Amino acid sequence: MTARPLIAVPAYPVRKGRVEGWVYPAAAVPTAYLDAVVRAGGEPAILYPRPVDPHTADAVLAGCAGLLLLGGGDVDPAHYGEEAHPRTYGVSPVRDEFELALLAAARRSRVPVLGICRGAQLLAVASGTTLDQHISDREGLDAHGRPGVEDGAEVHEVEVLPGTHLAEILGAGTVRASCHHHQAIAAIPDGLRLSAVSPDGIVEGIETTDDHWCVAVQWHPEDTAGEDPTQQGLFDAFVDACR
Repeated sequence: MTARPLIAVPAYPVRKGRVEGWVYPAAAVPTAYLDAVVRAGGEPAILYPRPVDPHTADAVLAGCAGLLLLGGGDVDPAHYGEEAHPRTYGVSPVRDEFELALLAAARRSRVPVLGICRGAQLLAVASGTTLDQHISDREGLDAHGRPGVEDGAEVHEVEVLPGTHLAEILGAGTVRASCHHHQAIAAIPDGLRLSAVSPDGIVEGIETTDDHWCVAVQWHPEDTAGEDPTQQGLFDAFVDACR
């Protein structure tokens, strides 16, 4: 039997989580991500977010074959030298520190990385760029869903650019993507390249330019991966890279 690669999935802190009537501080992972990893042949390993030094981050990832960075609340704008926008939400300093440390460890060890929504933004910020903190402030940019709101997703077209790793996975051309984000990557920093873009010019995909398997998308492939083989294919390629 083929071994299932262990995929590190950092959870995010929840101030009050309700489980069977008990209410406690908790750490959570939406099951859609876990289902997509399992369908791809991986085994999710949920990680508890806490402050870690580089040595500990290296040790955590040493037992894992890949790192999946999830969506969620906003990256603290302090990480890219800005004050928070009034619409900034869900900032978690512990989560930021934990995931930035794991991402740095993955870059050092060449553990494959798949970033989704916030995960793409985290990769961009870690690589030295900034975020557009509220894209709806710009006229015409209101079709990217409403994060943090039930049924807030918007499905729209995304253009996957030829000659990119993402195009090797999904095929170059148009895909239908489920989005719910109010922020976007402001510019492509050195070491990354643009791999997908929306019709209104929003960055929808980035990837590293070296030989490290590190791919990130602004949309949420887990939303539709259960019925859309194209979106599931992103998780399939990621888990294959982890074997």
